[in-house]
Amino acid sequence: MIMSDSLLKYLQLFYSSLRFPIQVLNKDGKIIYVNELFTAQWGYSLSELREYSAFKDRELEKKGVQKIIKEVFEQKKYSSIDNYTDSLLIGNDAAVPLLQTSIFPLSFEGEDYVVLLHEDQTEMVLAEEEIKKARDANKESERLKNTFLNVLSHELRTPLNIILGYSTIIKENLKDKINSEDLVYLDNLYSGGERLFKSITQMLEFAQIEAGNFQLNLDTFDLQNVINHCIIPYKKKALEKNLDFKANFVDGSAFVEVDLQCAEHVINNLLDNAVKFTQQGFIDVEVGLLKERGLAICKVKDTGTGISTKYLDHLYQPFSQEDLDLGRTFEGNGLGLALSKRYIEKMGGSLLVDSIKGVGTTFTFTLPLAKQARVAHIEKKPEETNGVSKILMLDDARESYDLIKAFLKGAYDISVYNYRNFSEELVNEKDYKLIVFDITKNFWDRGLDLCKQVKKNDLAKRPVVILSSEFINEKIQQFYNAGADEFLVKPFTKSDLVNLIKKITS
Repeated sequence: MIMSDSLLKYLQLFYSSLRFPIQVLNKDGKIIYVNELFTAQWGYSLSELREYSAFKDRELEKKGVQKIIKEVFEQKKYSSIDNYTDSLLIGNDAAVPLLQTSIFPLSFEGEDYVVLLHEDQTEMVLAEEEIKKARDANKESERLKNTFLNVLSHELRTPLNIILGYSTIIKENLKDKINSEDLVYLDNLYSGGERLFKSITQMLEFAQIEAGNFQLNLDTFDLQNVINHCIIPYKKKALEKNLDFKANFVDGSAFVEVDLQCAEHVINNLLDNAVKFTQQGFIDVEVGLLKERGLAICKVKDTGTGISTKYLDHLYQPFSQEDLDLGRTFEGNGLGLALSKRYIEKMGGSLLVDSIKGVGTTFTFTLPLAKQARVAHIEKKPEETNGVSKILMLDDARESYDLIKAFLKGAYDISVYNYRNFSEELVNEKDYKLIVFDITKNFWDRGLDLCKQVKKNDLAKRPVVILSSEFINEKIQQFYNAGADEFLVKPFTKSDLVNLIKKITS
């Protein structure tokens, strides 16, 4: 077909300057016009395409493009197709691009035509694939990191539980039988393990917060009771250094909704720093209410070394310390305040500091008041009880069993089973007063199933306690959802275990 000059001018006017390859077909499927970009992309000039017909192109037939082109001719409606290709492109030596093609009708001087406008999506698709690969790699990296943290938590916390536990037992059993020098060795062994545990815990929890995996376990507590519980060991340390230690509760009870573990970390960290960095003078703790703002406020003030103005801007950065010399006077990994600030902010409060080098420091934190006040869980210690005589324990490695048996020697009779030979029917065979699961990552799912079965089939409805190195609240909550009554994170002390048993069986 010979194209008229007027049609050629029309097509050139509208399509020659467009930045997309364009071809125009007549009703026989013959190409009557192509722009320069089409020639560059396909490698054919219009004169070389005289014998070509889209309706005879097997590639277009196979992909259903012929049918779409005919429908556009007949219905005179716009259409489009993804991943367009034809035999002309496939015949080229160059790589076939990824094309999105718009197909629309054109009428001129009583004749019908179809315009194919091709948009090269190759770079965008490749970019999307790269983004997907990067996203998948990031997910895999996150998965590996979480796996590493979980393995690290178990492989460090469980041995530390054994080391710290037996150190305590040895000291208790031998304190009247060994000389003072050996007693110092035992104290150093315990304090070294305790310091290692503290550092490991802080690093693992900081990693969880930074990864966005840290979940709060909120409950209502009286801040006065929480602080009274925390200050006991620090008051003793302060007196040993001849420091004046005071705690002033201005408005009495201050009920706040917090994660108890996080709140205690903040208070312990501030008190620990105050005692550590104060050589003379006093440490004051003051708790009050900002009723008009719905906040509880706590100030920890000391007359210690103080913090330089220059360093204050870096105070809450992880692993940051004013004295970075390895031979520094004061121990610490530089994570305590970084964690404290993040804990406080996650609980809806704020942490501020006011300090003068050589004069002292005041840390002030606020926490939102609870909407409804109620008696906090830690307000009253459980009474002594002799109700527990037998304990049923599941422990596959028996390491924890040996330690628990040593902790409770002479007080409780413990029957131990592993996860392979235990069935829930065993619970009702003896007069057990308590069921203890020692859970490792290898038996996590099995432990969850058994916990559900035991709580369902136990006729006496005995309490279930979980011992584990797992410290992520979301994972811990799985066992509470399965019916567990308490979850004790390793490492724990003898008194931690004994007090828990007294509480849960009283």
